[in-house]
Amino acid sequence: MAPRVALATCAEIPAGDEDFPPLTEALSRLGVAADTVVWDDDGVDWATYDLVLPRATWDYAERRDEFLAWAASVPRVLNPLDVLEWNTDKERYLTDLAAAGVPVVPTAFVPPGGTTEPPDRPFVVKPSVSAGGRSSARFEPGEADAARTLVSRIHAEGRTAMIQPYLGDRRELGLIAIDGELSHAVRRDVPLPAAGDREVLYLDEELGRAEATGAERDIAEAALACAPDPALLYGRVDLMGDVVLELEIAEPSLYLTYADGAAGRFARAIARRL
Repeated sequence: MAPRVALATCAEIPAGDEDFPPLTEALSRLGVAADTVVWDDDGVDWATYDLVLPRATWDYAERRDEFLAWAASVPRVLNPLDVLEWNTDKERYLTDLAAAGVPVVPTAFVPPGGTTEPPDRPFVVKPSVSAGGRSSARFEPGEADAARTLVSRIHAEGRTAMIQPYLGDRRELGLIAIDGELSHAVRRDVPLPAAGDREVLYLDEELGRAEATGAERDIAEAALACAPDPALLYGRVDLMGDVVLELEIAEPSLYLTYADGAAGRFARAIARRL
């Protein structure tokens, strides 16, 4: 019987993102059956799968405990549970990256009950447990009251708020790793909404193929090396200039259609884990 893999998504996008079709096709060519499955669907028999991949489980942020309990309950999940636990909390992993000497965007963490002191330059507020830019916004120095309102709402949900300098409208560089090796890169233009929340599953983005410099690759590799399990199946490091904005090793888009052969490389990496 052919090995079976579950590509986990969320109910808002039950067919997954644009990575799903090329990955499913590439796995099929290797004799691996892949199903697109909603992670919190009670009707799924997870025991029928040899491997579960959280690929577009983007609604986890508002119920992280439930998501991690699900990941702990499936027979085998990659990236593994300790990685998911670490990477779904930005306070935890950004603190570890900074301690390891990886350049990260300066961040102030404000736990529930903490005091908000907005900076005197444009800044960003977001939850430490977040995905898709939800409950995130940029503010001008004169919008401190609006920023405090967003922080209060984040706190009311039991989450820690993050305050970071707004680094401008420069494009991000996403460096994608497959099976521990950097595979390809994309330019990402992801406009963050101004003051006032934007309730969408994820923010719109403009993408393009890119080439990373040696220095950018070094930063990405240093960030990935901080993960609790160094044998990562997949990951993405988002840079702006020479600082890490985010390390995405729980459920990132890997932009497989933006590099020749990327879907095949990922499929072969998955097959090696079966």
